[in-house]
Formats: sequence, structure tokens, C-alpha cells
Amino acid sequence: MKLKHINIEQRMNHYNVVGLSISLIDNGQISLQQSFGMLEKGTNRSVTSNSLFNACSISKLLTSILVLKLTELKMLDLDEDVNKKLISWKITENEFTKQKKVTLRSLLSHQSGIMDPKGSFSEFTIAQGVPTMVDLLSGRTPYCKEAIVVKHLPGSDFHYSDAGYCIVEQLIEDVTGHPFADVMSDFIFKPLRMNNSTLKLPDKIVNGLFASGHHKNGDLVKGKFTVYPYSAASGLWTTPSDLALVVIELMNSLKGKSNIGLSKCKAMELVIPQGGKEWTGLGVFLDSLGQEVEISSLGWGVGFQCMLVAYPSIGTGAVIMTNTDLGVHQLKGIIGEIYKSLLA
Repeated sequence: MKLKHINIEQRMNHYNVVGLSISLIDNGQISLQQSFGMLEKGTNRSVTSNSLFNACSISKLLTSILVLKLTELKMLDLDEDVNKKLISWKITENEFTKQKKVTLRSLLSHQSGIMDPKGSFSEFTIAQGVPTMVDLLSGRTPYCKEAIVVKHLPGSDFHYSDAGYCIVEQLIEDVTGHPFADVMSDFIFKPLRMNNSTLKLPDKIVNGLFASGHHKNGDLVKGKFTVYPYSAASGLWTTPSDLALVVIELMNSLKGKSNIGLSKCKAMELVIPQGGKEWTGLGVFLDSLGQEVEISSLGWGVGFQCMLVAYPSIGTGAVIMTNTDLGVHQLKGIIGEIYKSLLA
């Protein structure tokens, strides 16, 4: 993939984007890494290839890959009732779960029948503190004031849900006996040499490495660094180059050449339609570009927007990250312009 017919710095000025970083993949390898603008408006701290951005919901892609790795080790099963291995918290049985159980497959594809309560899953504040997943799922925190329950028949429809991924996070901690961040580091970050990725926040933020978030008018967000204390759903801070390593690992796994011990069969689960929805896999969205399958993952939070897109069969892809929330869908702003230039 190549950037064509676009002046990124000019388009950043047009959209009032403070900082942007991009990695491109060709032939299954990183072919380009470019950074533009500032980590924080009004400073001289430039974005570099090592600058960490808030990946927001792109975290769900890595969570799905981690789940697949744990299924490879027989610690988890995509199609088992998750209550069988949940210890610290259980999904309350009701009229829907009596008919059909909630599974990892349904949670990862947002088809578990769980819906996020209105106004839930806001960013971290010192006053509210870091919630435990048990308290959050039980409705005992300001981040989610209602207990999480199944509200529709599992598998009946798509409902995008951070709560579902919080259940996945608790399940992984219950079966491994270790904090989710440590499990992700051991099975994904370290083997792939993702040296600029972390879930251990907010205490680990370093001003010189982390991008500050900005609103669409360019103003700095309150507190500078937006943190979501739900690691599996939206807690990842990383770089486009590190995310490109994840994309390359997926491409290699689909060829039976995984570096983390993921079989081709398991990797295929991620990129095939789930639950009769042609456009959703496990932690990713699916589309097509001619004869090629396109997988994508979007991140959008207070002060940040990003996008990951890949075409595994031809070994190409791109990761675009910004520290400015334009207030419109990624494809309607600078990320969309870059995406279209790559396909031109």
C-alpha cells in the first residue's frame, strides 16, 4: 500500500488534527512508518514512531487474538457456556440464558444479548478510581451503574458491547489466575516484540512518549491523557508500528506460520463471519475489496481516533492513529481520506 495524491500535513491543518502517525504493510512486512505534528498542542514535542496513542476499541482485536491463543492451550473454549469457567462473577440466569448460553464466540462478536447501559463506560477519573471488573459488572461503580445482564436471546442480533469484553477480561483472569494486562503481555506483547504497548495505566504514563488527546477544535482534553479502565475493551495504548506487528502476525497465522503458536484453524475463526452477520468476525469488522477480504478495527474515544485495516490474502494493511477526536466517523475525516488514498 502507498500514500497517493494526499498531502497529510495540509489535510491535518484542514481538520485541525494535532498529531498523526501511520504504518503501512506490504508483502507481509512494515513498508512505511511516518509521523506528523505534535504530541500536544502548543508544545515542541513532535510525534515519532515510538509515540503511544490511545487505541480505544482496537483493544478488542488483541483481546480476541489472546482468547484464540488460550483456546489453543485448551484453557478456554469459544463455544462453551462462559459461566462454567467464570469464578469471581457469573452471568445471571434469566429467560434468555435458559434458552441459549452466552459463549466467548458470542461475546467477541457482540452477539451475546448483552447491551451496555446508557451512559456507561466513560473515561477514567481520579475521583472514580480504577474499578474491578467484578464491581463494574455488578453495577457498583460510576462507570457502569447497572448490573450487566443478558437482555436479548444470545445470537439473535448484534449489539456492540464494552460490557461483553469486560466479561471476557474477568474470564481470562479467572482461568489464568493473573491480571489481564500480564496475560496480554506474556502471550501477545512480548512474543511479538510490541515494546511500545501497554495496558498498565494510568500510573505508567510518561509525558515524553504518550500523545495527549484533543477535541475537534484543537483544545486539549481534560487531564491530557484519556484512559479507559477496561483493558480488554478499550485500554490499549500503542503505536501504529506495534499494531502493524499484530496484523502481520495474523497474516502469518493464516498461513500456518504463527510466532505466538496460533494455528491456521484458530486464526481463521477471527476473520470468518460470525452468527450469520457477514460483516463481523471476532473483534473485527469484515468487508470486501473486489475479491479480497478486508478486516478492520476502529478506535474512537475522547481526544483520539484510529483505524486498522488489512487484506490478509495479499499481505497489505495500514494503521492510522491520531490524537484528535474530529467528532465524526473515521471515514468522514482525515483517516478516511488517507484510507481512500491508499486504495486509489
